[in-house]
Amino acid sequence: MDENLKFEDALKELEEIVSKLEQGDVPLEEALTQFQRGVKLSAFCRKQLQEAETTLTKMVDENGNEVRFENELETEQN
Repeated sequence: MDENLKFEDALKELEEIVSKLEQGDVPLEEALTQFQRGVKLSAFCRKQLQEAETTLTKMVDENGNEVRFENELETEQN
């Protein structure tokens, strides 16, 4: 997978592959190649989303300690 690939570009390429494969007029060898690329792009996008979620669910408290954001919200609500 290209190190410089951005999430948005990967998602766009994945959508294009899905569209081509759904049309059904792709030769078998190309369809298999596209499917394999789509699987890699899907895994890349999933990993990017998981990393973003992890980053967004963490905060740093006043002492510089990393704290789960959800726990902070639960504490404030209780």
